[in-house]
Amino acid sequence: MASSLNSSFQTSNLRTVFLGKKNEVSVSSVPVNRVGFLRKTVVCKESRIGKQPIQVPSNVTITLEGELSQSYPREVNVEREEPGTLKVKKAMETRRANKCMGFSGFEKKLQLIGVGYRAMLEGNDLVLNLGFSHPVRMAIPDGIKVKVEDNTRITVSGYDKSAIGQFAASVRRWRPPEPYKGKGVKYADEIVRRKEGKAGKKK
Repeated sequence: MASSLNSSFQTSNLRTVFLGKKNEVSVSSVPVNRVGFLRKTVVCKESRIGKQPIQVPSNVTITLEGELSQSYPREVNVEREEPGTLKVKKAMETRRANKCMGFSGFEKKLQLIGVGYRAMLEGNDLVLNLGFSHPVRMAIPDGIKVKVEDNTRITVSGYDKSAIGQFAASVRRWRPPEPYKGKGVKYADEIVRRKEGKAGKKK
């Protein structure tokens, strides 16, 4: 960097800390490891100001060190419109893509694990026995189908992926699987990390 930029680091050893409120910042003094490099790493939340280009004065020299790369999924197109300008855009909005893919339907499967844990359908309600003093009754939203097998396996299906995921998460939230005995409501493909219980005192 140019001497003018280095001198600013030497005289004002400062860092910028972004607060919770939007576009609100505070500045505090921190020690500097060497000229131009702060000892602590500051994580800055992206804002509208952060998206604006930075004008480099003619008397300042910038030296690039290292290389950064970013991988994009196939649904994202990266085009070069002119030298030095890249345009990134989605091939299809994710939410819209979920709607189009929904013609084949989506489903989410859950499993009840525990003594006395049962599920059944009563009209348009899903009734769960999860060890509480009373059964849990959940109304099934429109556009969602619920199927119960062997009183312990629940299949939530439909064409709206977000609604299916939300309802399945609501069912699981009543009794999330605990790590010691594995009891609770879990997704069929969910892996519950088990913990070993405390061993009793040796006599």
